[in-house]
Amino acid sequence: MTESAFGLYLSRQATSPWRYVWEQLLTGLLGWIPSVVGVGLRAFVYRLMMQLDGIVAIENGVRLRFADNMRLGKGVYLDQGVYLHACPGGIEIGANTYVMHNAELHVYNFRGLAQSGICIGHDSLIGESCIVRGTGGVTIGDRVYLSPMVHIYSNNHIVDDPDSCFIDQGLTCEGVTIEDECWIGAMSVILDGVTVGYRSVVAAGSVVTRDVPPHSVVAGVPARVIRDLRQPKDGIGSDSYQPSKKGKV
Repeated sequence: MTESAFGLYLSRQATSPWRYVWEQLLTGLLGWIPSVVGVGLRAFVYRLMMQLDGIVAIENGVRLRFADNMRLGKGVYLDQGVYLHACPGGIEIGANTYVMHNAELHVYNFRGLAQSGICIGHDSLIGESCIVRGTGGVTIGDRVYLSPMVHIYSNNHIVDDPDSCFIDQGLTCEGVTIEDECWIGAMSVILDGVTVGYRSVVAAGSVVTRDVPPHSVVAGVPARVIRDLRQPKDGIGSDSYQPSKKGKV
């Protein structure tokens, strides 16, 4: 590896060479330890390299890069195989939010963009193998559930010029916002520039390319509105629904 390549590698792993050594030392010593013993040790020692607002649970095998750009709220849980890369812009995860197995939160800001970052509210869930790219900025509200394998991309390649490679045409970085109390179905894709409105539902396998109104259900490729959750369905209003009492005596 040449000196320039080595410098590029370090610049994409930590805020400085000394931070790289420090973070690698702590994660190398403690990151592999399984069970509640490892979780307990990391809950206290990792405070030396990242901001923890109370006790958190970090399983073994979690990868952390640019840890000094991270803030985890009280009760946050990071499952095995989670990858957080908080290069300039940072990652903030609110209290009691769970990030499940093999999920990847990557700010992916190697262009010095001011709006980059990932911010997740409290009591939310990032399901297994989800990918969130925060180049243009991603904001996920409170009590939001991302089902397994949801992908969120807050940037897009420009492909307007047929005579130029897409690599040379630049990016859009408008960002993605998911408002409070939304449910995003498994294997959905949410693209740059989208806002998913309050208490909306994105059906499994959808590709969301435009804003979702509040209280809506969207489905399809590309996703379109198929229901207003404030309207009655099959003769039953959402406010009047009662669970079945079948089997009770």
